[in-house]
Amino acid sequence: MKQSLLKNYFDKSCIEAGCDEAGRGCLAGPVYAAAVIMPHDFYHPYLNDSKQTTEKQRIELRPIIEEKAISWAVARLTHKEIDRYNILNASFKAMHRAVKKLKVTPNLLLIDGNRFNAYKGIRHECIVKGDSKFTSIAAASVLAKIYRDEFMEKQAKKYPQYGWSNNKGYPTVKHRKAIQEFGPCDLHRKTFSLYPKTDKIFHPKL
Repeated sequence: MKQSLLKNYFDKSCIEAGCDEAGRGCLAGPVYAAAVIMPHDFYHPYLNDSKQTTEKQRIELRPIIEEKAISWAVARLTHKEIDRYNILNASFKAMHRAVKKLKVTPNLLLIDGNRFNAYKGIRHECIVKGDSKFTSIAAASVLAKIYRDEFMEKQAKKYPQYGWSNNKGYPTVKHRKAIQEFGPCDLHRKTFSLYPKTDKIFHPKL
């Protein structure tokens, strides 16, 4: 998908901040969120939903987004906060923290997804698959993912048995089997289903 398919704004009269998260479906580590206000004329051929970009493209996009954005911010909630609030609310809180850190106050938030908890009276619009529809949300998607990936890559050096340098904490077969073999570490989300779902692995017939 080319960036030209992305819309540069939802309401041209507003200061719009696109918001997206990364790490919601992971078994370990924090959830990250980014809020980004982009110029209405911004264009880059690589910009898209972060899941549709390569790591190399995201690395190239990061300094461009951070330089060209009117304002941008990244925030996170830890695995312990995720267990406390649940992952949906933690994702919203991470977005709130990112919006709060913006140096320019938006009057419209474009949220990737179909739900959101309102932030301090600022109008918001929930847009399903918004990271593949609007420039600002796509930019937020890229920043949230790259910052979270960097965090998990650093943690992979401390916990090499889980393969986080590759799976970034997502529930791959290798990751679940490693949890089964070594047990969860202090970065795993205790309220998540961590182990392989095949009962035979745990309860073999005698």
